[in-house]
Amino acid sequence: MFVTGVLQALSVTLRHLLEARRGTAVGRERRANGIVQTPGEKGIFTVQYPEEKLAVPERFRYFPMLLYDAETGRERCTSCGICAKVCPPQCIWIVRTTGPDGKPVPEPKEFYIDLSICMSCGYCAEYCPFDAIKMNHVYELATNERRHSLLYTKKDLLVPTTYYAATHPRDWAAEEAERAAKEEAERRKAEARAARPTAGRASPSPETTG
Repeated sequence: MFVTGVLQALSVTLRHLLEARRGTAVGRERRANGIVQTPGEKGIFTVQYPEEKLAVPERFRYFPMLLYDAETGRERCTSCGICAKVCPPQCIWIVRTTGPDGKPVPEPKEFYIDLSICMSCGYCAEYCPFDAIKMNHVYELATNERRHSLLYTKKDLLVPTTYYAATHPRDWAAEEAERAAKEEAERRKAEARAARPTAGRASPSPETTG
C-alpha cells in the first residue's frame, strides 16, 4: 500500500516534468504585444527578457492614462474631479481651465498622478463618466528616484484613442457600440419630439376652407 502510493506520486511528478520539458520546445506563440503560450498546450516555456516579453492580457492594468480623440485632438477629460474623489491613495490632482471671463472651462489645465503611491486599483477608470481615463499596459517604469520621475503630468499621461483601441480592442469595440446605441436613441428621441407638434396640429375643417 505504501509502495503503491509512492509510485503514484512519482508518476505524477514525472508526468509534470515531461510536460514542462516539452513546453520549453513547443507551445510558444509570438504576437504583436509579446509571447504567449499556445492555447491548449501544457508545460512551461522560458522568455528571454528583455529581448522577449510576455504578452499582457487586455484587462491587465498598471497605471492610468488620459485619452484624447485621435482625429480631432480633443481631450475627453472635463476635469470633473470624480477620479480624484474616488482614488483611495489620493494620488490624482486636477486644475481646471479658466476662461477669459473667469468662468471654468470643462477641460483640465493641469493633471497630475503620483505613480509612486498609485495602487493600480482602476477606480479612476471605472468611475470616469466620459471614458477619459483608462489603465495602461506599460509596466517598465523603474527609476532611481521617485519624487520627480514618477510624478506624471498631463503631457506624460495623454495618449490617442487609437492607442487604446489597439491595446484594448474588445473594450474599445464594446464602448463604441454602446456610444453608437446612445447616439441612435437620442436621434430617435429628437425626431419624435420634432414630429409630435406636426402630428398634434388640427387640420382646418371643410367649412372654414370653403
